[in-house]
Amino acid sequence: MASASTALATPDVDAGIARRRTLDLVFQAVALLVLLAVLAALAALVYSILHDGLGRLSWDFLTSYTSRHASHAGIRPALAGSIFIIVLTAGIALPVGVAAAIYLEEYGTRSRMARLIELNIANLAAVPSIIYGLLGLGLFVRVLGFGGSILAGASTLALLVLPVVILSTREALRTVPMSLREGSYALGATKWQTIWYQVLPVALPGILTGLILALSRAIGETAPLITIGALTYVPFLPDSVWSPFTVLPIQIFNWVSRPQVEFAQNAAAAIIVLLALLLTMNATAIWLRDRFQKRRIS
Repeated sequence: MASASTALATPDVDAGIARRRTLDLVFQAVALLVLLAVLAALAALVYSILHDGLGRLSWDFLTSYTSRHASHAGIRPALAGSIFIIVLTAGIALPVGVAAAIYLEEYGTRSRMARLIELNIANLAAVPSIIYGLLGLGLFVRVLGFGGSILAGASTLALLVLPVVILSTREALRTVPMSLREGSYALGATKWQTIWYQVLPVALPGILTGLILALSRAIGETAPLITIGALTYVPFLPDSVWSPFTVLPIQIFNWVSRPQVEFAQNAAAAIIVLLALLLTMNATAIWLRDRFQKRRIS
């Protein structure tokens, strides 16, 4: 009787397996089609930008100041402002975010307050950027008196990327094996010495990855900077953190909003420069991550 029931059940089992395999193949095909569609749209967008902007891209375009005449307009103040903003944003967000992640992961307890803080940090990562712009306007521009300066813009963007830095740093710290900490404690090291000399070097590749992802978002933001008073026309280079400024996304927005075709070509060329800057940042982060990983292995 057992063999008969097994023989009867086998066709049903085989049919179920075949059905699941068919569904799996269908899902893979749909996923592949979606991926190809996204890549095709991205390729078309990049081709359109390159087609419109490569002819305008030149050394004079990179080193000239903005102008009301499209043929004489350049991105020098916007490019300098973007570099100033990103460097200062990283300088503010990295130490604060890493310190907060270390406290929550290494020192914090699993209390109700700690869980509430973790929940709020996760929620802040999804808050629209314009909200951070309003916060920066109220806190940095008006209360602290920074005005529409580079410091106010960088501080606002640092608040914007801080949740991402904290979450990615905590994930990187969790990947460090507990045996490494226990071995350091066994040799007489204190908790802080263990974190500084053992845990952070191992977690550094993950921290750098999270930082570059956060800065990649910050470099393309426009709404928070416009909210705090960033300028659309800057005929000078910023010389300190208190200088007024503009950035590439704002300059691109300004050119795109004009009806002349020449300004649209300028905007496409500026987008190429922005993409090159973004790719350079990502390449630098990948190089640093690989270098620290090789050093850890060796």
